[in-house]
Amino acid sequence: MAGSPCPIHTMRQVMERMHATEITICYGLTEGSPVMSQTRADDDIVRKCQTVGQAMPGIEVRVIDPQTGSEQPAGRPGEVVCRGYNVMKGYYKMDEATAAVIDAEGWLHSGDVGTMDADGYLTISGRLKDIIIRGGENISPMEIEEFLRAMPGVRDVQVVGVPSRRLGEEVAAFIIPKAGATPTEDDVKDYCRGQIARFKIPAHVAFVEQYPLTASGKVQKYKLREKAAGLWSDPAL
Repeated sequence: MAGSPCPIHTMRQVMERMHATEITICYGLTEGSPVMSQTRADDDIVRKCQTVGQAMPGIEVRVIDPQTGSEQPAGRPGEVVCRGYNVMKGYYKMDEATAAVIDAEGWLHSGDVGTMDADGYLTISGRLKDIIIRGGENISPMEIEEFLRAMPGVRDVQVVGVPSRRLGEEVAAFIIPKAGATPTEDDVKDYCRGQIARFKIPAHVAFVEQYPLTASGKVQKYKLREKAAGLWSDPAL
C-alpha cells in the first residue's frame, strides 16, 4: 500500500474486510527509487497501521532537525532523509534543484515530517510545507484528519492552514460527508471538544463533494490552501 498516507481505519478495513492480513506499507519518493522503508508481513497490527516500517536493506534513514541538520532522538519529530544506492544521481541538467534536495553528504531530503522509535520504525506525520503554525504551536494536519475520519457521517477530510493576522494561521477542514449524512460545522467542533487540544480544533469547516487531485490521485493541498485563503483569510492580509 503506497502513494499517499493511508488512514489507520482504512488499513484496518483492508486487513479485516479484504482479508489482506499480510499487506505491508512502503514509504519513499520518486527520487529515492522510490522506497526507503517498509513494514513486514509479520509485524503486529499497530506497527502495520501506524508506521511505515524500518529502513530497507542497504539504505540509511534518519529523522533530522530541519534547521540544524542534526539527528533527532527517538520520538522527536523532524524531516525524514535517506542515503544509499536508491538515491537518484540528480535531476537532469538541473544542478541547483538537485543540490536543494541532496546535501553534500548524500542525504536525500524528503520534505516529510516524521518520527522514529527506538526500534527504527518510522512514522510519517505530514509534509513540512503543510505544518500549520498557530500562535507558535506546530500542528500536524494528518493528526486532525485521522481524528475526524472517525466522526460519524464523515467520509474523508483534508486539513490546511488559513492565514491569520492574529495567530499566523488558523486550522481549516474540508470534509466530504458520507452519502445521506448532513453534518454541520458545529457538529464537527462539538465532536472535537474535549477530545483533541483546543488549538487543534478547526476554526473553519467547509463541506465539499470532492478534492482537487493530481493525475495519480493525490490530493492537491496547495489548491485547498488557496481555496481556504479565499474563503476565510483576514481581509487585512
